[in-house]
Amino acid sequence: MQEKLNFKLEQIGTIKTPYQSNAPYQPVDTDKGEFYVKIDPGYEDGLKDLEKFNYMYVIYYAHRMDRKPEMEVFPPWADGRIVGLFSSRSPARPNPIGLSIVRIKKIIENRVYTSGMDVFDGTPLLDIKPYIKDLDDKPDANYGWIEEMDDMEHLSLHIKGIPHDY
Repeated sequence: MQEKLNFKLEQIGTIKTPYQSNAPYQPVDTDKGEFYVKIDPGYEDGLKDLEKFNYMYVIYYAHRMDRKPEMEVFPPWADGRIVGLFSSRSPARPNPIGLSIVRIKKIIENRVYTSGMDVFDGTPLLDIKPYIKDLDDKPDANYGWIEEMDDMEHLSLHIKGIPHDY
């Protein structure tokens, strides 16, 4: 068995959103409000040419997560189905690291303005990476166990974080 390594991650900036107490489950491209990542000065040069991409990954530390992860979870929209944590998008993870794909709207100095994000205001930013067509788009991706559920059309609204009437 391989020895476990001790390591730490460094915050490279902060995420700005309008969400203080409630945030959506997934990023919503058309969310209203101001969304941006503010890069710390020592990392600002790393933004060079990022504006040439349409989308980016935002990797963050979910610092407000107060639930302990469980290895079996009940997705609230999955009609009581139990699935393994690693086959879910539950925010309660062994390492509270979040990942969102957002649209890059503009970059001004050390701020990257984006479409809606599913994080609380003040969330620590760990990294950003460009979303690259063909590398990050997998045409044979599927919905896994979700395809076995009834009412796939309704469930897809939950999956995409699209507000709707039940």
